[in-house]
Amino acid sequence: MEKAILFDLDGTLTDSGEGIINCAELALRHFGLPIPDREEMRTFVGPPLGDTFRRYGVPADRVEEAIAVYRSRYIPIGKFENTPYPGIRELLETLKGEGCRLYVATSKPEGMSVEILEHFDLAQYFDRICGATLDASRSTKEAVIEYLLEQNGRTDNMVMVGDTKFDILGAKAHSIPAIGVAWGYGKGSEMREAGAAGIAETTGQLLEMLRDM
Repeated sequence: MEKAILFDLDGTLTDSGEGIINCAELALRHFGLPIPDREEMRTFVGPPLGDTFRRYGVPADRVEEAIAVYRSRYIPIGKFENTPYPGIRELLETLKGEGCRLYVATSKPEGMSVEILEHFDLAQYFDRICGATLDASRSTKEAVIEYLLEQNGRTDNMVMVGDTKFDILGAKAHSIPAIGVAWGYGKGSEMREAGAAGIAETTGQLLEMLRDM
């Protein structure tokens, strides 16, 4: 049976932390808010931006302003302060060679996601890249996966791969099993609690887990 694999982007395929954190710091300074240390700022990688800005003190009625400031740097500069994780290209080549259908399901805006994957010559491996909308009408992982399923259908042999509990929970909402990866920005304990089928420590281990599912 043909296997369909949904990949998160930030923290799963590429290490995008530097660009995201730099732009989030700019937005927090814009509001005169305290800047957490770089380790804590890692929480900006993965979840919808609006949710995280509210968490760090941006008033609800000014979240769109915070996102606009963030994007003023992210679009021209921050999105390329980013690099694919070691072994990702080889993993995608192997899965594609084994006949898997590969997709991206990310909470990052779809257009930016396509640009990043094309920049690193990774877009070629995916049947479709699905992401959020700029107006936040589609922003959560659950909503992005719903959109992906509407556009491409679903099979019984489908699995999600991501680095945070949001990836696991988003897939679970659509009865899709999920594997967490340890090299990203989430916590293994949170992914296990959310229902991850397992946590891959390396791309080689992820490949074996995907083959077994």
